[in-house]
Amino acid sequence: MEFIKEIAIVIFSIFNEMSVYLLLGFLFAGILHVLVPQQLFSKYLSKNSWSSVLYATLFGIPLPLCSCGVIPTGMALYREGASKGSVVAFLIATPQTGVDSIIATYSLLGLPFAIIRPIVALCTAMFAGLTTNIFTLKESSAIVKQENSKKQETLTFTQKIKRVFNYGYVEMMEDIGKMLMFGLIVAGLISYFVPDNFFMIFGNNTILTMLLVLIVAIPMYVCATGSIPIAIALMMKGMSPGTALVLLMAGPAANIASMLVIGKVLGKKTFVLYLTTLVIGAITSGLIIDNFLPAAWFDVSNFAMEGHHGGHFYHFKIICSIILFALFINSIIQKENFMQNTSNKTIAFKIDGMNCNHCKNNVTKAISALKSVKTVNVNLSQGIAYVEGDVTDTEIKNAVEAIGFEFKGRV
Repeated sequence: MEFIKEIAIVIFSIFNEMSVYLLLGFLFAGILHVLVPQQLFSKYLSKNSWSSVLYATLFGIPLPLCSCGVIPTGMALYREGASKGSVVAFLIATPQTGVDSIIATYSLLGLPFAIIRPIVALCTAMFAGLTTNIFTLKESSAIVKQENSKKQETLTFTQKIKRVFNYGYVEMMEDIGKMLMFGLIVAGLISYFVPDNFFMIFGNNTILTMLLVLIVAIPMYVCATGSIPIAIALMMKGMSPGTALVLLMAGPAANIASMLVIGKVLGKKTFVLYLTTLVIGAITSGLIIDNFLPAAWFDVSNFAMEGHHGGHFYHFKIICSIILFALFINSIIQKENFMQNTSNKTIAFKIDGMNCNHCKNNVTKAISALKSVKTVNVNLSQGIAYVEGDVTDTEIKNAVEAIGFEFKGRV
């Protein structure tokens, strides 16, 4: 039972260090989500030029979207006329960072890592977007704008404040809560079971280590915030900072589900460009950190000691940890208490590919845009959309597949 205690101490230490910054990051995420309209993006991303790639990257870096949530947004931008290069740049930059994960990175890995992470996301996304534009220059953009005759919702200041807190502390926790806990548990297991000299078996061959990390990280789904505890645990076992950066880049920016959607909607050529440029950008950035930046910037050797002895503002961190854990429990309760409309006119449709609340919101908006739809209620855990209205299967199929999800038919 001693090993359980040691694992729990590591999990608590990391969670306690992150809690203050996560709460602050969730607040900023809510503000960005409510106050920045998505229509603003498509206005600047339609041209097949370096400026559209730059705009896509700058828009994507602060957005708090995970690697599954960014897919429907990217596909929606593409359907509204965004170039393939700007979409690829958006898909690479967005899931790597987010205002919440940047703040959480600072809490555990320090200021240099918190600054370098978005800079690397910027450079990699620009490289990927410009490369994609060059190789897909002759391919036409798929502009499939949907008419929406329904009135746009106008919110009062009070309603906006409620939306900010609901998105930041309810929806965001529902999205990344499980992945955060998964990352913390993996960090605890690594801390206990992986020998301190584990990475010595690779000697000075950091490229081999990076390739090994890429093989594991690319197909695995882990969000930008959830990858941080894993990175710090591995660094404490001797992993180089550059290799840790590769994990922080490749894990959130790619997974099996997102790669399948990109290949299906944007084409095989764009998918190959997306994955190739991501790998090249990750390895190049990692090698630059390991060979050209001071090692003292990335020293995490004192982290465990601080976790045991409290550090600064220890009691305040404890309070924040309790609040954060309560929000996590609330997110579980919210899912369990899901109530859906069961009127005689409600039709249930099975939709695959929804993994987070942003996916759910995109599906809801896409179906709601259909003129014949009265109400839409999406059960994320079941992957079912309950639709009321005189709507056909073909209309629902076209609406959800246009943003990268798979329509499976009526339930």
